[in-house]
Amino acid sequence: MFVDFENLAIGAREALGGHEFDFEPIGNALAERGRVISRRAYADWSMFPDARQSMTRRHIELIEIPQRMGATRKNSADIKMAVDAIELAFERDYVTTFVICTGDSDFTPLVHKLRELNKKVIGVGVKASTSNMLPPACDEFIFYDNLEGVDQRPEEAPKSTDREETPSEDDLTGLITTTLGGLLRTQGEVMASSLKRALLRKDSTFSEADYGYRAFGELLRHLEEEGTIELSKGPGRGDPLVNFPSESQGEDEAFHILREVVTDLGGKNGSVVLSGLKNQLRKRLPDFSEKKYGYGGFLQFCKAAAARGIIDLSWDEEVEDYTVTAR
Repeated sequence: MFVDFENLAIGAREALGGHEFDFEPIGNALAERGRVISRRAYADWSMFPDARQSMTRRHIELIEIPQRMGATRKNSADIKMAVDAIELAFERDYVTTFVICTGDSDFTPLVHKLRELNKKVIGVGVKASTSNMLPPACDEFIFYDNLEGVDQRPEEAPKSTDREETPSEDDLTGLITTTLGGLLRTQGEVMASSLKRALLRKDSTFSEADYGYRAFGELLRHLEEEGTIELSKGPGRGDPLVNFPSESQGEDEAFHILREVVTDLGGKNGSVVLSGLKNQLRKRLPDFSEKKYGYGGFLQFCKAAAARGIIDLSWDEEVEDYTVTAR
């Protein structure tokens, strides 16, 4: 574990209404993921006298990086951290995972190099001060603000930000079903652990806790209760197989309404152009999303309906689009 302490401490102080940075939530989160064998934190520790004792108590090696007098302030821990991380990667083959605690985009090349060396990289940073470039580079990225035990920012007027808002429950369902659908096409059988790893590859910041679930298994059980997915006993204990329900009432209803819309728009023997058909379908089914049923796009959803004999789908060279006809 390599900690750019200045980046985290200043970022936490500004983002959390003046609260001091506390390492314990990070330590607890990492303990759930494995055994940390090396802990190093880099800073000009004369600037953080109160943090010295608390970091030492947690068995973290403090690396002194003094700031040069009269020079333009720049966090000079960057190069030292990068050199130490690469050195450790070559010297300790048995180390499989590196934790880089910073939100600085300057560490993105380090993350890429560690992954080239077949190392898993977990990033940790404060949400407001983390560059948008860093999280996608990591295998998993944990926002310090979201960790259990971190005092949240006090209520205040919302600030404009370039970071996207937290996805809704529908977005979550769509993300899981499309990922599951892709895995089923390539693997045949999908275990819950494989699904979670695929979700992290798509979005390294994904965490079921952001949606109010204590564990990934709890999220899957909730989706099973809603009839979105189906769980069955897997080869490993606590790692069930995940699939789509053999009989999905929601999907069948969506196919039925699709046929009704095509019939109404095109008449009994008429055809409808695929473009714009999804908007017409949403007028009948406002919450429709093909991703809820594991399809990556609306065309794929329509091809599935055609395969079930609900509609006919063909390419029209004249209009340069698919045409849809109800059966």
